[in-house]
Amino acid sequence: MDLGLSGRVVLISGASKGIGRATALALAAEGMDVVLVARNRELLDAVKKEIEGKGRRALIHAADLKEDAAAQAAIDAAIKEFGKLDLLVNNAGATKGGNILTLSDADWRDSFELKFFTAMRLSRLAWPHLKKSQGGIVNVAGVQGRMGVADFIAVGAVNAAFLLATKALADMGVDDGVRVNAINPGTIETGRLTARIERHVAAHKGTPEEAKAALMKDERVARFGQPEEVGALVVMIASRPMDFMHGAIIEFDGGKTRAL
Repeated sequence: MDLGLSGRVVLISGASKGIGRATALALAAEGMDVVLVARNRELLDAVKKEIEGKGRRALIHAADLKEDAAAQAAIDAAIKEFGKLDLLVNNAGATKGGNILTLSDADWRDSFELKFFTAMRLSRLAWPHLKKSQGGIVNVAGVQGRMGVADFIAVGAVNAAFLLATKALADMGVDDGVRVNAINPGTIETGRLTARIERHVAAHKGTPEEAKAALMKDERVARFGQPEEVGALVVMIASRPMDFMHGAIIEFDGGKTRAL
């Protein structure tokens, strides 16, 4: 099936590892050129080489997107290099866990700045280019945005705001021809899961395998997801055969979310 992605251009935030890296490789495999944005240039270089190995072009933009000027510089670099922008994947940002008593004001500000405000800034700046190309946005949020959990209050609040913004952007996109959708990943096997397993081992003195099994039991899932699976879902959402998908919020969590 022709997915209609070949020759198009995507900008991905948080592209140096995990879901961002996997998404970049998946889209490049379908013929897209990729603008890679993250803070770690060394990791971005490695992703760039992998993409070029697939015969596509990749542009690195190493920057801290919490800085006000960084988003504009990334969009400008994309347009200068490729002359257009067809897709934005808002993937940057990891929000700090903790409850209302343990999170400081600085933690709250950082949580919203790193994920929500960064995504809104990129979306605003990319919008005129996406309108011109009749392109789209895929927001990578998280299942915590649909569940109130004491120790993930900031995580949930940020993701809930992100999901509401997805719906609002999709509403605007009806008139402007910009498709906007979101993915709520569950637990994916990235560095964040590794850190959780390490904390579980330290607290319970078991093995990493036992810790992983215990976490899966707690979440009532048969297994955890892989970054490549999220990347494949982004490809599907962005593809031309899925043009009718607009304003969707997709749970991709192995059945973790049991709410309607």
